[in-house]
Amino acid sequence: MAKRNRENRPDKYEKWIKEGYGQGVGIEYKPWLIIQDVPSKGRVTRLHGIKVDRQHDVFSDKERNYLYILEFADCVKDIREQYPLFTLEQTMAIAEELGIEHPKDPFTGENVIMTTDFLITIEKKGQLLQVARTIKSPEELDEYRQIEKFEIERRYWLMKGIDWGIVTDNEINKIFASNIGDIRSFMKLENISCFENLSSKYIDKLSNTFMSLIVGNEVNVRGIASDFDDKMMLTPGAAITIFKHLIITKQIEIDLFKKLDIDIPMNIVSKSIEVKRQGVESL
Repeated sequence: MAKRNRENRPDKYEKWIKEGYGQGVGIEYKPWLIIQDVPSKGRVTRLHGIKVDRQHDVFSDKERNYLYILEFADCVKDIREQYPLFTLEQTMAIAEELGIEHPKDPFTGENVIMTTDFLITIEKKGQLLQVARTIKSPEELDEYRQIEKFEIERRYWLMKGIDWGIVTDNEINKIFASNIGDIRSFMKLENISCFENLSSKYIDKLSNTFMSLIVGNEVNVRGIASDFDDKMMLTPGAAITIFKHLIITKQIEIDLFKKLDIDIPMNIVSKSIEVKRQGVESL
C-alpha cells in the first residue's frame, strides 16, 4: 500500500475522511493512521485481529502487546487503534486555551489531527462504554513537550465524557502478552494446514478427546501430544496445535503469566479463566 500524500493541502484531511479513515466500528473501522504514514522507533506491526475481524496497525511493541491483551480480555468488545481526535479545530482550541503549541507535521509544518492509540469498547455490568488509552514508555512521561500533548488529549476526551488514561510498560505483562502472541493464530483450526482436509465435526472430536487427556495435575503436554499424534495418525505437531487452540479459545486454563513451555509439566483445568489479571484492570 502506498504512503498517503503528505502535501500541505487544506483538503487533505477532508479527502481522508471521505475515504472512511478514522470512522466506523468493528470490522468497518479504518485507522486514521496506518503504518506507512508514521516513522516509528519500535517495530511496526500489521496483523489480523482475532476479536475484531480486520487488520490492525500498531506502531510499537508496546502497542502490539497491549492489543494482544485487549483481544484476550472477555470484557473488550471492540478495538479501534490510531483513533482521531476530531475535529482539528477542537484540539487547536484546547491548545490555544492552554497556551501551548498544537502538534504539527514535521514535514509540512501544518497542524495535524491528533490520535489516541486505542479507543476501546468494553462491557461493564451489562453496559457498553468506551475508554481511551494512550500507550507510552515511562521515560516519555518525563518529557515536557509530551506532557503538553497529553494534556490536550486528556481535555479532549474529558469534553467527550470518555475516560482516558496512559498505559506504560509497567502495566503490560510481557510474558502474558508474548504467550498470547504465540497462540493467537490458532483460533481456528480449520485454517491450519494439518487440519484443512478434516471436517469441522472431526476436528471438534479431536479437540475434545485431546482435552480430556491433558486436563489434570502436572501433565506432560509434549509427551501426551506426541502419543496422540501417533495414535490418531495426525501430522507431527498437530496435537500441540490443538493445545494452543484450546488455550486461545479458553476451553482450558493454564498460567499464562509463566512462559509457555510444553516441556515443563503444568496444571491444566477445563474452565473459563478470569480476566482480572490480564492487564486491563485500568479499563
